[in-house]
Amino acid sequence: MKNLKKTILVNILVIFAFTTNAQENQKIAEIKIKTSAVCNMCKETLESNLAFEKGIKKTELEVKSSIITVTYNPQKITPEKIRKAISKLGYDADEVPADPKAYEKLSSCCKKENAAH
Repeated sequence: MKNLKKTILVNILVIFAFTTNAQENQKIAEIKIKTSAVCNMCKETLESNLAFEKGIKKTELEVKSSIITVTYNPQKITPEKIRKAISKLGYDADEVPADPKAYEKLSSCCKKENAAH
C-alpha cells in the first residue's frame, strides 16, 4: 500500500512537471522584424530600449541584415505592438515607418539614408 501511494505521488508529480513545462513553452514566441538600423549604436538603442517593453524577453539585432529577432510572451505583447515600439524609437519596423519625431532625434550615423558602417 505504501509503494502504491508513492507510485501515485510520483506519477502526479511527473504529470504536473510536463504540464507546467508545456504551459511555459506556449508563453514564448519569436519574431523577426526588418528594421532601418544601420550601425552598432542602433543595435544598442533598440536592444536596450526594447528590454523595457512588457512581455519582451530578449532582443538581438543583426546589424548586417538590419533584422531584429525578438523573443516575447504573446500573452503580454503582440507583434504589432513590438513594431510600434520600434517605430517610436525612430526606426522602421517591417511595414511600420519610423515615427518622424523620434527619427529626427537619432544620431546622424543612425539615419537610414546612411550606408551601413
